[in-house]
Amino acid sequence: MDITIHTSFLPHTEAEASLAFYRDVFGFEVRQDVGYQDMRWITVGPPRQPDVNIVLYPPTADPGITEDEGRVVTEMIAKGTFASIMLATPDVDAAFERIQSHNVEVVAEPTDQPWGKRDCAFRDPAGNMVRMQQSE
Repeated sequence: MDITIHTSFLPHTEAEASLAFYRDVFGFEVRQDVGYQDMRWITVGPPRQPDVNIVLYPPTADPGITEDEGRVVTEMIAKGTFASIMLATPDVDAAFERIQSHNVEVVAEPTDQPWGKRDCAFRDPAGNMVRMQQSE
């Protein structure tokens, strides 16, 4: 069996802020930008991985989500407990320096973790946890 990761989803609460974060801070390219009424889905991804995508989406766009559920989801996103992503780079310290220069919310500076990886963490504009680890 040959299975790959194609797309993952991260919620956004402000499309323009999320777009700027992933495009301008991380250098991801914009692959699609689709709107419907007051909602917007933006697909971004690393230029060197054209088959790997992140869809930044409005978390309450699903018509099956009630107003109360939407509030809970929004609160969880803001706390960083709803969604997260793990990125990798060959030089986590250099990436951290460049990323933090963009005035982003730093959660953790580069640290050697007990499981053997060096990593750091940020929050995106919605509150999603973005961890970055040293790649091999």
